[in-house]
Amino acid sequence: MGIRVFPTPIAGLLVVEPKVFEDARGYFMESYQQKEYADAGIDVGFVQDNQARSVCGTLRGLHFQKKHPQAKLVRALQGRVFDVAVDLRGGSETFGRWHGEFLDAGSHRQFFVPAGFAHGYLVLSETAVFAYKCSDFYHPEDEGGLLWSDPGVGIRWPLEGLGEPLLSQKDQKLPKLADLDFKY
Repeated sequence: MGIRVFPTPIAGLLVVEPKVFEDARGYFMESYQQKEYADAGIDVGFVQDNQARSVCGTLRGLHFQKKHPQAKLVRALQGRVFDVAVDLRGGSETFGRWHGEFLDAGSHRQFFVPAGFAHGYLVLSETAVFAYKCSDFYHPEDEGGLLWSDPGVGIRWPLEGLGEPLLSQKDQKLPKLADLDFKY
């Protein structure tokens, strides 16, 4: 079928554009095909698929698992989001740096986030349905997180016109990077 993979400024983070066949009836695409993704450098065994629906201004993240790190392949099934990954890999030249990608249902673009990153997203459309594949199972006791607004990381969230983001109580209390007692 054919996918195109584009590197980002942070090693391991990749943008994926699947081949989409469109005609008057709609479109068809393979959203994931193990061999093709492995050939493109995304050789990960995914074990769990997650899906979330959120309203405009919702910010989910930045999350990670400590002992069971998850690689993720993420995409917007409906609407538009700004998706962010922060490098938490100890010894990485880009430790603490972030990269963001706009993902929307119309482009079908995907964002591959390898294990070793904190991950989160902001909903920019009226609603969004967000889907992601994970390389390990969710372990609630293993959860970690990073404060979305940490000035030490300096994520430039596109909040213009949205006001303050809608956050869970848990996400409002996450630590800053300098206060994390953890790195991969």
